[in-house]
Amino acid sequence: MSEEDTRYDASHIQVLQGWEAVRKRPGMYVGSTSERGLRQMVFEAADRAVNEVLAGRAASVDITLTPDGGVCVADDGTGVPIDETEGADGPGLEALLTQMQAGVGTGGRHDVTIGFCGVGPAVVNALSRRMTAEVRREGVRWVQEYARGVATTPLTEVGTVIGSGTTITFWPDADIFGAIEFSFGGLEERFRELAFLNQGLEILLTDLRRLDESHSVRLHFPGGTRDFVDFLDGHTAAHAPMETIAFEREDPRMAGEMDIAFRWCSCPDERVQSFANSRPTIGGTHMVGFRNGTAAAVTAYAREQGLLTATDPAFGANRIGEGLTAVVSVKLDHPEFEGSTRGVLGNAEVRDCVEQAVQDHLGRWLKEDPERAAAVIDRIFQGARRD
Repeated sequence: MSEEDTRYDASHIQVLQGWEAVRKRPGMYVGSTSERGLRQMVFEAADRAVNEVLAGRAASVDITLTPDGGVCVADDGTGVPIDETEGADGPGLEALLTQMQAGVGTGGRHDVTIGFCGVGPAVVNALSRRMTAEVRREGVRWVQEYARGVATTPLTEVGTVIGSGTTITFWPDADIFGAIEFSFGGLEERFRELAFLNQGLEILLTDLRRLDESHSVRLHFPGGTRDFVDFLDGHTAAHAPMETIAFEREDPRMAGEMDIAFRWCSCPDERVQSFANSRPTIGGTHMVGFRNGTAAAVTAYAREQGLLTATDPAFGANRIGEGLTAVVSVKLDHPEFEGSTRGVLGNAEVRDCVEQAVQDHLGRWLKEDPERAAAVIDRIFQGARRD
C-alpha cells in the first residue's frame, strides 16, 4: 500500500452545509427511511399544535392524510408569530420551519414531545420535497412555500380571515423515503395514547388517500387513564371482578404529578403500560413504585384479615400482576431517563412517591368494601395456586 493510499489529512474531511447532513443521514433524525420514519415526520409536525392545545391556546388538532401523499396538520390556536424572532434570521414562522429545535414549548411536565427525539418541524421540512405553511393571525392570512428545507417564496399576506391558527402541509421526499405510505393505524395508536394521557386534548385524524374508503377518528377521552384501562381491557372489561381504581396526585417531592388507573380482570394476562411526560416507557422508578405499592397494600390487607399469617411471605409483584390492567403516568418538571432512547425513567424520588400513593389508595379501597376486596384477594390466591 502506497503512502498516497494511507495518507489522511484535511482533504479527507467532508463538511456538509445546511440541510445536507439531515438529508444524507435522515435516520439519525427520524429513526429510519421506512414507514416508521414517515410516522415520526407526522409526530414532529404535530408536536407544536398538540402543545398549543395543552397550553390552552387552541381547542383541537386536525391531522389529514391527503390523496396526493401529503399530510396536513392544522390547529385553531393563535397562529405562529410572523414577526422577526430574536436570534433568528427571518420571521418567526420561517425560523420555526428552517432552524432545528426552534420550537416554543414551555418545557417540564406541561410540554409533550410526540416523537422519539423532538427535532422539530424544520427537519420535516428538510426531508420533504415540498411544504406549505399558512398562518391565520389577527385577521390576516399569511402563506409561505418551501422545498427541501428552503423557503421558495417570501411570507406573503394573501387576504383577511375569520379565526386564527396554523396549518402545515408537507409531502415527504420520495428520493429519501422511497414508497410514501403512512400507516393510519400506527398514527392512531400514538395519538390515542396522547389523548388518554391528556384529558383536555382533542385530535381528529382523517384518511383521504382513497376517497372511496375515507374515514376519520376523533380522539378525546375526558375519563383519562380510567378510559385508557377500559380500552386496554376491551371485551374483558365486563368480566372484571372490581371497578377501576383511578387517582391523580401532585407530589412536590418529585416535582411532578402522577395519574394512575388499574384493576384486575378474570383473564390471566397482564396489561400494564407506563409513561413519563406522555412518553411511553418500558420501565423505571415509576413502575417499581407502582408494583411495590400494590403488593404492599394487598399484603397488609390480607394480614389484617387473617388470610396471611405473620410467617407467610408477602405477596410479590409477580403474584399480584396476573390479570392486572394498569396505566401508570407521571409528569415531571425534570425527568431523567436512562440511555439515549429514554425508555426507562430514572428519577429516584419518583419510586417512593408513587409507592406511597398507590399503597394509600388501594389500601383504603380494600377496606371500604370487604366483598370487592375478597374478590381481589381470591383472584390473587387463585393465581398463586396455579403457579
